[in-house]
Amino acid sequence: MPEISMFGGIRITMYYDDHNPPHFHADYAGNKALVDIQGGYVIGGALPSRQLKYVLAWAEMHQDELMQNWELACSAQPLKKIEPLM
Repeated sequence: MPEISMFGGIRITMYYDDHNPPHFHADYAGNKALVDIQGGYVIGGALPSRQLKYVLAWAEMHQDELMQNWELACSAQPLKKIEPLM
């Protein structure tokens, strides 16, 4: 599972050939969440409140890049790193 960003101890990843809707995985201190890219909300799992706010703010800022990576992942192509929040 390629890491596309890391900030504040939060690891952001995407799986190749993952299921719809387009989403990414956020991991922090053993907590895991799946975040919908287009809607900007958690579709599975949970993160602590502060880290979730960071992840959602970051996702809103980088929505286009996340969707580009989703398309690359669906085509089994290398993913691009995305600037961290901090």
